[in-house]
Amino acid sequence: MRLISSGRHHAAFEFGALRVVALRDGYIDMPPTRLRDADGCPLVELPEAVPLVGGNLRLSVNAFFVTDGTRSVLIDTGASNVWHDPTMGLIYDALDEAGVDRAQVTDVAITHRHEDHVSGLVAPDGSPAFAGLERVWIGAGDTSVFAGRLAGFRDRVVPVSERVAVNAWTTAVPAPGHTAGHTVYEVRSGSGLLLAWGDTVHVPTLQFDRPSVTWEFDGDQPQARAARAGLLEQLCRPGHFVAGAHLDSPGIARVTPSGEGYALEYLAPPIG
Repeated sequence: MRLISSGRHHAAFEFGALRVVALRDGYIDMPPTRLRDADGCPLVELPEAVPLVGGNLRLSVNAFFVTDGTRSVLIDTGASNVWHDPTMGLIYDALDEAGVDRAQVTDVAITHRHEDHVSGLVAPDGSPAFAGLERVWIGAGDTSVFAGRLAGFRDRVVPVSERVAVNAWTTAVPAPGHTAGHTVYEVRSGSGLLLAWGDTVHVPTLQFDRPSVTWEFDGDQPQARAARAGLLEQLCRPGHFVAGAHLDSPGIARVTPSGEGYALEYLAPPIG
């Protein structure tokens, strides 16, 4: 995977015959009490390696656009204007900066139902953000999110209940735990496999070294922990890369074993 362009809100990579564009939607600050130990209790003490900003954890929020030049898929959509924090909703600026025409997005693949991943289907002015949208892929356990503001997309929803092809090079794979419908997406090219996940990891400076640490909002913490363990093991295979919604922007990296946990090597310098 080779970096070919970057800016304030995006980083684009050549991935075999595909182009992968990491899109920065912004960041959110969360209290460290959201982190949970193996017993489900708040962590008593954070390692020094975990940075805090004003006493809070700063979580990047990323989405990923992938195209072969003909078909394209957008993995997650950011928060649009629904999040309480004004540091969010930058995905449209990121797409413009990367030279991506929103109208060419035919498929949106949602990792899970939470606002910072699905709300960007609707632009801040209330219009559909992607005029050419044909399908919205989401885990079957999370389809109830398509009500109210998102009800207009219900007829384009494709529920994912088992491993299924989104297109010739993207596969949806259920990975429940954070939510009942949490789903990851495998993107394959001649250069390897890129695994795009949503809330598998929230705090990369901690949860790769200590993957047993969970998050307060993991709906089923043991299941989320088990899903993370399996995905991390998969990512250590040759030619595998991760694209993470809450990894430091732009959020694309390699994973290798390190001690009792894992190490993360980003493929591009931080943006934002």
